[in-house]
Amino acid sequence: MPLELTREDFMTPEQVRRIKAFARKEALEARKAGRVGPVREWAILHIALDAGLRVSEITALKVRDVLLDPGHAALIVRQGKGGKERGVDVGAALREHLTDYLAWKDSLGESTGPDALLFPSPRGGPLSRQAVYLMFKRMARAAEIPERFSIHSCRHTYASMLYRASRFNLRLVQRQLGHASIRTTQVYADVLSQDALDAVNGLPQ
Repeated sequence: MPLELTREDFMTPEQVRRIKAFARKEALEARKAGRVGPVREWAILHIALDAGLRVSEITALKVRDVLLDPGHAALIVRQGKGGKERGVDVGAALREHLTDYLAWKDSLGESTGPDALLFPSPRGGPLSRQAVYLMFKRMARAAEIPERFSIHSCRHTYASMLYRASRFNLRLVQRQLGHASIRTTQVYADVLSQDALDAVNGLPQ
């Protein structure tokens, strides 16, 4: 089924800043109070917004999938859609966050061995998709983000921000998102067309 999107599927930069600020502040307060949940949730949200991973890809991440070399940081998705493996480059802010997150896990006595889950559930297994969906909805309400957005909106928002930041490099967006076909990625270019914006702004007043 073809991907269908409109501009209402993307959070604005201001909405992204707002939900990030809320999650970051809550995580800092949780660490001081010795609570685990918000610290984990902020890291999950940051990956969703700054790497565009699907929920199933985030919950499957293991410590060995996080590459944090100073010159190059990436997340390795072992089982993406269609069973494909890919590397997703990440920026300095997310690299520093994940470096700190792993150190925090270690300080709690959580396993940081190669095969340990990056985001284990309270029972030690993988988080469920529903748990991540509910996590996002809670943060979105607190940050006054419109109800129509879900955790999957983070992936669409990431794609839209990356498309613009890369100066409309569709192949780069395709690689980062793990789309098998460029036609799927083309949807973002169609929705975010600068030509359309220029055209409607140029209509006679």
